[in-house]
Amino acid sequence: MKLFLLVGQSNMAGRGNLGDVPELTDPRCKMLRNGRFQPMREPIVFDRPLKGKYHIGVGLATSFAVRAADYFGEEIGLIPAADGGTSLADWAVGGLLYDHAVMQTKLALRSGGEMAGILWHQGEAESGTLERASTYCARFDAIITQMQKDIGCDVPLILGELGEFLVHYENGRAQYFPIVNEQLHAYAASQPKCAVASAAGLTDNQDQLHFNAASLRIFGERYFEAYRSVIES
Repeated sequence: MKLFLLVGQSNMAGRGNLGDVPELTDPRCKMLRNGRFQPMREPIVFDRPLKGKYHIGVGLATSFAVRAADYFGEEIGLIPAADGGTSLADWAVGGLLYDHAVMQTKLALRSGGEMAGILWHQGEAESGTLERASTYCARFDAIITQMQKDIGCDVPLILGELGEFLVHYENGRAQYFPIVNEQLHAYAASQPKCAVASAAGLTDNQDQLHFNAASLRIFGERYFEAYRSVIES
């Protein structure tokens, strides 16, 4: 089984409305629950309620997993650890979110699978100030470098751009998102096993913050293409 860790904030957790797109399942794709793998079914990440303003639902990892299963010809295991609304400071080494992600990964590895990649989507929380946006690379590197050491692997890392619709979010509350995207690309360019999935043309869930279900299906495909570009290079 190839294992993929899902980390970041709400757009990695998935806020697409269930029912807006056909259910996507595959017997080769699993998700971690209580330390064991069970058949993949959305929502993959349970970080918020099923109903409400920011409810859980469709995410990008599902379409990624199906593509990965096709590519590798074996089972895929998703390790959910994303949490909505979280900043890089919340993901600091030794913090609760960081330790949870590391511990979940170690539980998954006990299944006999092997780590194959890390999928990261975060940055909306860094887009409110120029200081946080322009220092993204350095702050993120400290987190992800130690995380790879702590889970004992050096695997491909796939980052996702922030959505263009953030330009409309709450009267400029995320106005520095283009700088975060620049930082994500700069970071990927500096790493031998890292790539960025484009968010160009993807649309929001009518909140100018979260990708909608249809876009998340596409985004997962783009994450896989970015991943393939790394492992085939």
